[in-house]
Amino acid sequence: MRKPAVLITGASGEIGHGLIEKLAADGDRAIVTLDLAPLDPSLAKKVKSEIIGSILDRVALERILAEFEVDLVFHLAALLSTRSEFSPLTAHEVNVGGTLNLLEFAQQQSSTHGRPVVFMYPSSIAVYGMPSLEIKAAAGRVKEDQWTESTTMYGCNKLYCEQLGRYYARHYKQLSAEHMGQVDFRGLRFPGLISAVTVPSGGTSDFAPEMIHAAAKGEPYACFVRPDTKIPFMAMPDGVAALLALAKAPRAALTLPAYNLGAFAPSAAEVEAEVRRAFPGAQISYKVDVKRQGIVDSWPADVDDAAARRDWGFTPTYGFESAFREYLIPTIKRRYIGGPDL
Repeated sequence: MRKPAVLITGASGEIGHGLIEKLAADGDRAIVTLDLAPLDPSLAKKVKSEIIGSILDRVALERILAEFEVDLVFHLAALLSTRSEFSPLTAHEVNVGGTLNLLEFAQQQSSTHGRPVVFMYPSSIAVYGMPSLEIKAAAGRVKEDQWTESTTMYGCNKLYCEQLGRYYARHYKQLSAEHMGQVDFRGLRFPGLISAVTVPSGGTSDFAPEMIHAAAKGEPYACFVRPDTKIPFMAMPDGVAALLALAKAPRAALTLPAYNLGAFAPSAAEVEAEVRRAFPGAQISYKVDVKRQGIVDSWPADVDDAAARRDWGFTPTYGFESAFREYLIPTIKRRYIGGPDL
């Protein structure tokens, strides 16, 4: 007999870690993970089945299909924005081809056990494309249906996958004798996610966490965007909580295939001020990378997340000051300066 389960792709990242901890505590489903990288041993013991493999490997997905009754999918695996610009064809294969494989997997699962499979999809503010700084400033908080003309491969991939999800949920095989769409697709457009645990890896929105890590290590940091650069951010724990909250929301309450999420939207100069408050000797300067600056300038200064707050009660725990003063800076300080997390 197959076992009810939740599937997490890309589970070895920090969002995956947070989801595994929460889902294991709930205990209502077996946890199955699929990732190229192995899980940390402390997490692996909380998982029913850990599969080392690619979302492009249909054999791996067929193995899961045969063994488990998956009714919830968190599809986290993706090639992120900076790498996608260097390898756009690979990005398309992973981000679009992999997502299509997972949507088809979810459809097959739902057809087998006769009920919808909830498909959680983390999208991104990279789907937006503001044509100029003047328009960006005038636009204010951008709604889900505005300015969706991304200038990056990652953003194009994410936007197209939102549309694929909508198709599988509402129009799948619409000319067949029976409408068979059973994928309950739910997307979240994340802002820049800032973690106190993961070391930044050169992502397009990583100037904020890079500033903190450099200051905590006593190293100089040259910020790659202008001081007036402004995009929305969110603390990582709120990102995990949002995925879980939307997954549990009643289907009838949801009005959009993908929701904006926001928490705080500081300028780089405001981030610098918070970092200097915690590290008075911080050596922060600005050396603008024109190409990366152009991408960040194409993203909204802030997003309108009223629909998420209205439809499923989204409320972030951390604002700008609390995220830095209560979560990010204390944890990162312990990492480098001393204490139990050193």
